[in-house]
Amino acid sequence: MIPVNEPLLNGNEKKYLNECIDTGWISSEGPFIKKFEDTMANYTGRKHAIAVSNGSVALDAAVVSMGVKPGDEVILPTFTIISCAAAIVRAGAIPVVVDCDPNTYNIDVSQIEKKITNKTKAIMVVHIYGLPCDMDPILAVAKKYNLKIIEDAAEMHGQTYKDKKCGSFGDISTFSFYPNKHITTGEGGMILTDDDQVAIHCRSLRNLCFKPEKRFVHDELGWNFRMTNLQAALGVAQLERINEFVEKKRWMGKLYNEKLKDISAFQLAIPETDYAKNIYWVFPIVLKSDFKHDAESFCKLLGAKGIGTRPFFWNMHEQPVLLKNGLFKNEKLPHAENIARRGFYIPSGLAITEKQIDEVVMTLRDLI
Repeated sequence: MIPVNEPLLNGNEKKYLNECIDTGWISSEGPFIKKFEDTMANYTGRKHAIAVSNGSVALDAAVVSMGVKPGDEVILPTFTIISCAAAIVRAGAIPVVVDCDPNTYNIDVSQIEKKITNKTKAIMVVHIYGLPCDMDPILAVAKKYNLKIIEDAAEMHGQTYKDKKCGSFGDISTFSFYPNKHITTGEGGMILTDDDQVAIHCRSLRNLCFKPEKRFVHDELGWNFRMTNLQAALGVAQLERINEFVEKKRWMGKLYNEKLKDISAFQLAIPETDYAKNIYWVFPIVLKSDFKHDAESFCKLLGAKGIGTRPFFWNMHEQPVLLKNGLFKNEKLPHAENIARRGFYIPSGLAITEKQIDEVVMTLRDLI
């Protein structure tokens, strides 16, 4: 079986984990936490970085810290992971969804402004699969209507938009360090901001809102979103190799594109736009409409041949849990609906070899 993702852990990960064990610093207190936060802040050009237990809870804290309240509206792409909408709903706010660009899979920036109402509080920007959103027009709309930008850069470690690091565009930005990301801590996430007060609030939210002057008296309900020193040790080791990892991913994407470009049934990931080169968090394929299989049935065939796959995200406006809450009545967003049904990604982790890529390609060709 060729797994859809396998992380690369052959740097200083074992050395730093042993250091945690030898010193006893294995909990959420320990020197690797601050080192990881400082390194991420410096790398992305942000003033503050707050390590948390995963990328989903980073979004929860981000939404709350931006002052999103019950009844507010937050605009986001429909084509994304449930964590994005869940953070909005948990805050009592209303997610307002926008269709995707069929080529980049990111939010269709031309559709954002028409979704703005007097209840709109923020735009949640989510960079999808390997290419960043076109940020300049989004930032211009946000400025025009005095809206906050919540930037989900979970899949964008090392990516840039016009040579500026992803994770640096939001009033608040988030990363995930799940094992399928360019940088992994097993589970883990990061919140980034340049606002001193927002940073203080997020640090409080991740730690049950303990008060410095009177620990067990609480003015606000927070969460236990703390990252462990063990996780941070992994993150420090991984971040030391971020440039190497980006190069490896782009090598993988180039190989797949070259070896699959003549298969007419496939829409492949585009290598670049006029503002960024693809970082290939994953290598996505969309089956064209005249091909007899949809993604679900085709992935079953690949799985039977030992090739790991994952389907594309299922759209927010089609999520049963959100529809049961009365959201998205009669919403039709055709581009996102198409790629959710016909899109999937193939093995594309950092540990993948050229031999494995050739085997994946051969299997795809056999099935076609």
